[in-house]
Amino acid sequence: MAFKIHDIDETQAPLLDHLIELRSRLVRAVAAFGVAFFACLYFADDIFALLVRPLAAAFPEGEGKLIYTKLYEAFFVNIKVAMFAAFFVSFPVIANQLWQFVAPGLYAREKKAFLPFLVATPILFGMGASLAYFVVMPTAFKWFLGFEGTTAGLQQEALPAMGEYLDLAMRFILAFGISFLLPVLLLLLNRAGLVTRQQLVGARRYVIVGVFIVAAVITPPDVVSQFLLATPLLILFEGSLLLMRFNEKRAARERAEAAASEDAAATETDEAAE
Repeated sequence: MAFKIHDIDETQAPLLDHLIELRSRLVRAVAAFGVAFFACLYFADDIFALLVRPLAAAFPEGEGKLIYTKLYEAFFVNIKVAMFAAFFVSFPVIANQLWQFVAPGLYAREKKAFLPFLVATPILFGMGASLAYFVVMPTAFKWFLGFEGTTAGLQQEALPAMGEYLDLAMRFILAFGISFLLPVLLLLLNRAGLVTRQQLVGARRYVIVGVFIVAAVITPPDVVSQFLLATPLLILFEGSLLLMRFNEKRAARERAEAAASEDAAATETDEAAE
């Protein structure tokens, strides 16, 4: 059976019914997150070990260590790791519940327009998070550890704390993942008619400056991380402009075909009248 997107619901449910449905959707989303949280809490040590790999690889073999200076720090690190991982594990369920609540109020053409963005969001986020984990974090950590040595006869040694490292790793992953959603945001604004391709092209120089400012704010204070975030963001910006151009050409072609069909129908009507 072919996949079919139905049009907007013709029935108008009372407000109370919408609130009841919203509550049920929220309960399911929270339940999915709760189940994922306890499952991830059981594997918190393994997940944290996965997050620590970029730092472990940056240290010389057998020399790296993680410390915690508060008795409860290691426990709360496991809690934060479980919550961080549970969000990603439960995100498909949460997104599905959101879509099921919003979709009945959309026309079929709106659903078709929105679905690609819904699919592209986790893909682009995963690309950004992967870039942070496999490229940016190892590079930045090696650069940070390069400051180890001796100063005025005193040994400088990096002793990262568990909580601080986890915050830094999550900051890298979230910053790159969310930043890679730039094309989704721009294309949605363009589809809504709030921004045109010509406006973005005219503001390209300001966008470049803004990208570097954002990269400087959301990444750790080192030039390497800033450039590793700003460069793909600029590439994604140019790619968004290219997609907008294709969409404009397709829309113009569809309008021309529709106009041609109307002219042909009008001609046939005139000939029949004669």
